[in-house]
Amino acid sequence: MRYYLDKFGAVIGLVVLSAILTFLSDRFLTLNNVMNIARQSSINALLGLGMLLPILTAGIDLSVGSILAVSIMVMGVVVVNMGVPPLLGILICLAVGAFFGWLNGIMLTKLRLPHPFISTLGTMNIARGLALIITAAAPIAGFPYLIQYLGREFVGPIPVSFVLVIVMYVIFHIFLTRTQTGRYIYAIGGNKEAAHLSGINVNRVLIIVYSISGFMAALAGLVMVGRVNSAFPLAGLSYELDAIAAVIIGGASFFGGVGTVWGTLIGAMIIAVLRNGLNLLNVSADFQMTVIGFVIIAAVYVDVLRQRRSKKD
Repeated sequence: MRYYLDKFGAVIGLVVLSAILTFLSDRFLTLNNVMNIARQSSINALLGLGMLLPILTAGIDLSVGSILAVSIMVMGVVVVNMGVPPLLGILICLAVGAFFGWLNGIMLTKLRLPHPFISTLGTMNIARGLALIITAAAPIAGFPYLIQYLGREFVGPIPVSFVLVIVMYVIFHIFLTRTQTGRYIYAIGGNKEAAHLSGINVNRVLIIVYSISGFMAALAGLVMVGRVNSAFPLAGLSYELDAIAAVIIGGASFFGGVGTVWGTLIGAMIIAVLRNGLNLLNVSADFQMTVIGFVIIAAVYVDVLRQRRSKKD
């Protein structure tokens, strides 16, 4: 029973939560609402996927929400204000995200800052400030269809954004389980010093990890722009907290070395289902924040109990 709870606890939690909400609201388990949940979860699922890598290395990335904002603001300036082709604008957006992630990795490894909490906290403020400075805190609207595609279109009843999520999760699953760098990421999270002594270039892997996290934040920003046809400098505010919650609820450990991409997806879905269900039940936004907070604390506590049990074993 302990094995199955550790392995499938997040899935069981999602099923139980969905069953409860189905009983409480006849609008929950409908095709339109399920697709709405899939669409609502897409941004956090992409952010959580990027967040998973730093957490696997026993780190964290507090800057993803701000990187999302500065990436889409730069894209808005070059595409809407300067007339750059939309495809080039998308590439610039992704490059900006990867660049800020790379900076996080450089500060952590080359400047030898004591913990990624420090470097990513600094980047969070720098990126948010630049997002506000670029257009004097004014939003940018009127993006071309190509940029809006990921966030607004559907394949049949399925949102394109959720199709993108599944594709990215498959890619990351292969990356983490079938590639050398993926195995190195788990090794660093398990024991950084041992990984270094075994010949792993720890600094190089950490730079890759944080660069990917920044890239995923920019990709999530593209989905957001498609949903609202607008880029605004306060976009992604506090989104890093939901991303961290998705990873931890999905079974990853703050202590590093433990976690899967599919667990992270389940964690993102649990948050989306919980928020959707509370909205259907007309629960206030303030109370929703309280509930999400308790869920996060419970997930972290479960992680602590898991670590204590593994040490005893």
